[in-house]
Amino acid sequence: MHFEIVSDVAQIEVIAQGSRIRDLARLRKLYGGGRWRKLKGVAFVKFRAGHVRVAELHWYEAHGIGKKEIKLKRFLD
Repeated sequence: MHFEIVSDVAQIEVIAQGSRIRDLARLRKLYGGGRWRKLKGVAFVKFRAGHVRVAELHWYEAHGIGKKEIKLKRFLD
């Protein structure tokens, strides 16, 4: 599913950090070491067909590395 985030991400919450992240070894191997956190938030997303919906997003983030592997989890509208 290809989408584009068209608004700021709001209601950001930390789901897990550090050793509580299941994919921590993979993240460090792919992107490098850092203080990894798994976060979730809500944003408007636009799809290829042109429609826009409100969705919950999950992603990994580390200082100096940025947001990685943004996933759309569910629609909220």
